[in-house]
Amino acid sequence: MKQNNNSIMIQGSILAAAGVISRIIGMVYRIPMSNMLGAEGNTLYSIAFSIYSVILTLSSYSLPLAVSKLISQYSAREEYKNTYRIFRTVLFYGMILGGAGSVFLYCGADYLEKIFPGSAGLAKPLRILAPAVLVMAVLGVLRGFFQGKNTMLPTAISQVLEQIVNAFVSIWAISFLMNSYSPSEQVYAYGAAGGVLGTLMGAAAALLFLGFIFIIYRPVLKNKIMRDRFSSELSRRIILKMLVFTILPIALSQTVYQLGYFIDNLIFKNIMHFKGLAIESNNVLGVYNTQYNLLINVPVAVSSATASSAIPNMTASFSRGAYRELKVKAGPLIKFNMAVAIPAAAGLAVLGKPIVILLFPGLSIYADVAAGLLITGSTAVIFYSYSTITGAMLQGVNKMRIPVVHAAISLGLHIILVSLLLYCTNLGVYALIIGNITFPLLVCILNWRSIAISLQYKQEFRKTFLIPCLSALIMAVIAWGSYRVVYSAAGSNALGVALSLLIAVCSYLVLLLIFRCFSKEELMDLPMGKKINKLGEKLHLI
Repeated sequence: MKQNNNSIMIQGSILAAAGVISRIIGMVYRIPMSNMLGAEGNTLYSIAFSIYSVILTLSSYSLPLAVSKLISQYSAREEYKNTYRIFRTVLFYGMILGGAGSVFLYCGADYLEKIFPGSAGLAKPLRILAPAVLVMAVLGVLRGFFQGKNTMLPTAISQVLEQIVNAFVSIWAISFLMNSYSPSEQVYAYGAAGGVLGTLMGAAAALLFLGFIFIIYRPVLKNKIMRDRFSSELSRRIILKMLVFTILPIALSQTVYQLGYFIDNLIFKNIMHFKGLAIESNNVLGVYNTQYNLLINVPVAVSSATASSAIPNMTASFSRGAYRELKVKAGPLIKFNMAVAIPAAAGLAVLGKPIVILLFPGLSIYADVAAGLLITGSTAVIFYSYSTITGAMLQGVNKMRIPVVHAAISLGLHIILVSLLLYCTNLGVYALIIGNITFPLLVCILNWRSIAISLQYKQEFRKTFLIPCLSALIMAVIAWGSYRVVYSAAGSNALGVALSLLIAVCSYLVLLLIFRCFSKEELMDLPMGKKINKLGEKLHLI
């Protein structure tokens, strides 16, 4: 049991580290990107990406989780022939769905442009993104295969490689296209097209890398298949049935989340156009989609990575009937995610404006708007993190429909709430912020109840929520105070942000140790747990 917990935390830490590195790379290249595109170009880019995300989710986004779940289930039984048959079947399925998604996005680009008022040229980035759907489908199957084998390193490396290629190609393509088409009225649309070209090239680079790794691994896989003489082979019909019942719930669950971004953009653009505020709303929507969402999604990446590693492990335990083991795994997973999400939300709230000014100097005129959005909506980090990890747990124990139903209920109420707030009030983009908080909050409540019933799991409050909240509150005061002192003394925003973040992280870790948030055994399972443990012992905090 101890080894299984270690496995989850280690593999989750690998993916979490890759996720955070990828997000940091994404933030770094989005800085010049955002400055080059301007508010109008950022709006086109974000709308195109939200549409692409919905198509990608419907066609292939669920493939890594679904494949890893099925592969881990049969690998735990040492049925290697069936794992390979599942892999080939899902690869074929993914290519069909990915190809269909690519054709739909390419052919429907003009229509999609028309339903977003004031978004002339939107079809250009959409057509660039179309082939990326097919590439991501094949890439997703390969990532799911390795995750199902409980090795996250290939996926982690491919994610970082994808972002590096994405960064270089995006910046070069934006510069080249905007300079080439500078006289055109749709110069920002060409810029957005250059930005999404990086997405396509990054995915292609990651696919080539994982394809090479799979070729190297194939002899090992063949040897395992040769030794598997006793398992009865699954028919294609059975595999397809399993895929439908596994992929469909995951796809629908993820689609609901992605639909939220798409619908927010669609509702906001149309209602603001109806109220005669289309031009003003374009710039604010660009700030919401770029500065706010980009910063909010960095800490959420940790939960997404942990969730990806948790599903195969929990599925393996569930397939063995180790229900007590499942309950033991649930607590540390939730506590680890909350220990990351809660201080991240507090940090974004108090240091939001300095961070925005540092990362987006070309959009500094919108720094006050972005800071207001972060102060109001930073708690969404906590709710998205909790809903992500609890949804993964439910999927891991074959409660596939439950997260879908919860997300669908929340989305329905979200659409009604955001529409009423936009139409009946003058909240503007803050209506989206309110919806961005209430949507994951409701999912959290519903998932919480289902986990308690499904796993007979009683949520621990003090060390999972109260201590991280208290520690994060004290940390936030320290971070804000240290920034003000450094900025007043040195007059440098960059130095103030860097030192205050370093002080904030160190003070938060010390506070967790002082308040005994993690036991010595739990610390050993965390990333850098041994070093933290030694530090705590030296400071007489453990």
